[in-house]
Amino acid sequence: MMGDGIENHDYDRQDRPLTEPLVVVAVVGDPSEKTDGGSPWMIYFCTFVAVCGSYEFGTCVGYSSPTQSAIVEDLSLTLSEYSVFGSILTFAAMIGAITSGPIADFVGRKWMMRVATAFCVGGWFAIYFAQGPAVLDIGRLLSGYGMGAFSYVVPVFIAEMAPKNLRGALTAVNQLMICAGVSISFVIGTVVSWRALALINLIPCAVLLLGLFFIPESPRWLAKTGRDKELKEALQKLRGKDADISHEATEILEYIETLERLPKTKLLDLFQRRYRRSVTIGVGLMVCQQFGGINGVCFYVSYIFEEAGFPSSVGTITYAVIQVVITAIGAVLVDRAGRKPLLLVSGSGLVLGCLLVALSFFLKVHGWATAVSPIFAVAGILVYIGSFSVGMGAVPWVVMSEIFPVNIKGVAGGFATLVNWFGAWLISYTFNYLMSWSSYGTFLLYAAINLLGIMFIVFVVPETKGRSLEQIQATINKDTT
Repeated sequence: MMGDGIENHDYDRQDRPLTEPLVVVAVVGDPSEKTDGGSPWMIYFCTFVAVCGSYEFGTCVGYSSPTQSAIVEDLSLTLSEYSVFGSILTFAAMIGAITSGPIADFVGRKWMMRVATAFCVGGWFAIYFAQGPAVLDIGRLLSGYGMGAFSYVVPVFIAEMAPKNLRGALTAVNQLMICAGVSISFVIGTVVSWRALALINLIPCAVLLLGLFFIPESPRWLAKTGRDKELKEALQKLRGKDADISHEATEILEYIETLERLPKTKLLDLFQRRYRRSVTIGVGLMVCQQFGGINGVCFYVSYIFEEAGFPSSVGTITYAVIQVVITAIGAVLVDRAGRKPLLLVSGSGLVLGCLLVALSFFLKVHGWATAVSPIFAVAGILVYIGSFSVGMGAVPWVVMSEIFPVNIKGVAGGFATLVNWFGAWLISYTFNYLMSWSSYGTFLLYAAINLLGIMFIVFVVPETKGRSLEQIQATINKDTT
C-alpha cells in the first residue's frame, strides 16, 4: 500500500495542464510531511553531517584573525601581503558560490559537499606547508572556494531532506555552526601555532567525508534526476521504516513532473515573470543581510570598540559569546515564531543598534558626554550582533533554500549566494573609507539601509513556516499569475 501513490504517477503526464499540478500538490500535501511511526534520528544525523561543512566554513573565516601576527612574523610578510591573504577568501568564495549550484544539480548534493571538502583539505595542507606568500595564498583560495560552495549546498541539502515541521530550525543550524566555527577557531588560534590550527581545521572535513557514506541523497534531487526508486528508499530512510511516505513522495513527483516540461534554466531565465518573485525574495534577503553592515562590524569590531574608547578584548569576547548564544535561540524559534516575525524583529534591532553606535561616535566627535559615549557604542554593537544573530543571520539562508523551484535552484541559489559574497566583500572593503569620511555617518547609513530592509520584508517576503516546498511554490505561482 505504501507505494500505491508513487507507482501510478505517470497516469496523466501528458494530459494535465502545466499549471494544474502547482495547485494540486498543495492539496495532496495537506496531510503534511508526516513521519508517523518513524523517528527523526536520521534527519538529525544527516543535519549533523551536513553542518560539519558549515563549521568548516566558520573555521575558514575565523582562521586569519588569531594567526595574523604569527604568520607575518614567521614568513616575513608585509602588511599588504597578509591583507591579500585575508581578503582573497571572499573572492574565491564568490567563485565557489556561483559554480556550486550548477555542479550540485549535476552531481548531487552529497557529491558537491565532497568536492567542497576536497578544496578545503587541499587549502589547509597548502597553508600548513607554506614557506612564502604564494603557497599561502593558493591555500586560502582553495579553502575559500570550498567555503563558498558550502554556503550554498549545506542549507539546500538540509531543506530538501527535512520535513517541513523541522526544516526551518535545522536549516538555521547552518548559521549556528558557522558562528561556532568562527568563535572556536579564534579561541584555539590563541593557544596553538598557525600551522597546528590549519591541521585542526581538517577534523570537520574528516567527519563530513565519513558521514556522507551513511546518509541518503536529497530526495528532491533524486526525483529531479528521474531516480524514483532511490527517491522512495531515501525518503523512507529519512522518515523511518514504519513511516507512510506516500503523500510526500507523490507531492514531490508530481511537482517534478511539472518542472520537467519547462526548458533548462539559464541565468537570464531568472528574470522571467514566473520566477521573478522567487528571485526577488531570495536575492533581496541576501542584499538586506549583507548591505546592512554586518561584515564591516564583524571584521572591525575591535577597531570600533577602540575608536569608541572601550577595551576591545572585553568587547570582542562578549560579542563572540552573544553571537553563538543568540544564533542558537534563533534556530529554536524559527519554526515556532516563523521566518517573517524573526526577520522583522531582527531588522528593528539592527536599526536600533546602528543608531546607538552612531550616537556614540557623534558624542565623541563633538566632545559631548565623553563618559557615557563608550557605553552607547558597546550597547549598540551588542544589540546589533544579537539582532543579526536571531534573524537576519540565518533566516535569509532558510528562506533561500525554500523559495526557489527545483528547476532553477542551482542557478538561482548560486546567483543569490554570489550576491551575498559580493556584498560581504563590498561592505568590508568600504568600511574603513566610510569611517574616515564620518564615523557616525557610516552607522546612520547602515541604519537607513536596514530600515529599507524592514520595508522589503513587510511588503515582499512571504511566511514559509509550516509549508512544504511544493506548497510554497504553489502560493508564489498563484501570486505571479
